[in-house]
Amino acid sequence: MTSSPASLLTEIGDVQVPLLAGMLLGGSVSKAVRMVRGQPIGAALGPTVLFPVRLRHSVAVGLCVVELAFGVGLIATAGPLLSGASAELVRFGTGLLFVVATCALIELRSVRPDIGCGCFGEFSSAPITGRIVARSAALALAALAIVKLPPIQVPDTAGRAALVVFLLVAELGVFAALSPELRDVLVRIGYSEPCETRVLGPELAVAAIHRSAQWRRHASLIVDRKPTDTWRELCWRYVVFPSRHGGRSADVVFAVYLPNRRPTVLAVLVDSSTGAVLPWPADVAARGFLRARGRRARPAPRRVPLGPPVRRAASPSGRLGPTSQQGSRTF
Repeated sequence: MTSSPASLLTEIGDVQVPLLAGMLLGGSVSKAVRMVRGQPIGAALGPTVLFPVRLRHSVAVGLCVVELAFGVGLIATAGPLLSGASAELVRFGTGLLFVVATCALIELRSVRPDIGCGCFGEFSSAPITGRIVARSAALALAALAIVKLPPIQVPDTAGRAALVVFLLVAELGVFAALSPELRDVLVRIGYSEPCETRVLGPELAVAAIHRSAQWRRHASLIVDRKPTDTWRELCWRYVVFPSRHGGRSADVVFAVYLPNRRPTVLAVLVDSSTGAVLPWPADVAARGFLRARGRRARPAPRRVPLGPPVRRAASPSGRLGPTSQQGSRTF
């Protein structure tokens, strides 16, 4: 795979457009998500600390809009449709934005070294380091270097397509090495909150009970579908439904194991006054056994009356034939 120096520079310039657009759109979306969640966006963006308190929220919102506009503009002007002055203006504005951001990061690092850059919302909470400043300066150089870039052409050969992919992956690797946010993202992806501290409402446990085989097996004993009590012990949620057993008040207690994707549901019948465990009624236990083996309980056969009794009498030929109860005539 060979290419001339001019062609190689063109391919490197073509790679910068999606890279810059991805960085801008990623930063804008992460800030917008924080705003939608109702979290203070001004506190998440490091450079806003350089402004008065009353202006920080407005500056943060304005920065989010500017990043979105430049990210969309880079994509829209990459082809021949909006090439020329429009493309040059968008790319120059993008470069100027990263130059200002680099200067703000340098200033912020000197006055507030404990504040994160806020480049990607809550993911950029680590203190500003030389890698973050170098990343912003590299993005500024990349944007200013492609101001005069011609419209991007789709690779017409397999070799050229492979070269573009190689350059894009290589540059993504460089920026990943300069991005401390990557480590935080990987930690969040691999982190699983213990079930003991996970917030799960009782309505989730009740819904799991209603979908379970234990509910279908014991629903005939439950007199009210509304639970009378519920509590949680570590990873188990307990739900109590009122019931009757042998003419006495009882409770069906369901235990739901929360962490499973398909929660495990167990059930027990207890006396309401003493709390003693009661045996399941025989018909309920039989239905549960048959369902567990994949069969249905068959109803007992009905006895059909056969009419008046019929006696047999000997015929003249010596054979036995039916004789009605009204006379002695042989059929």
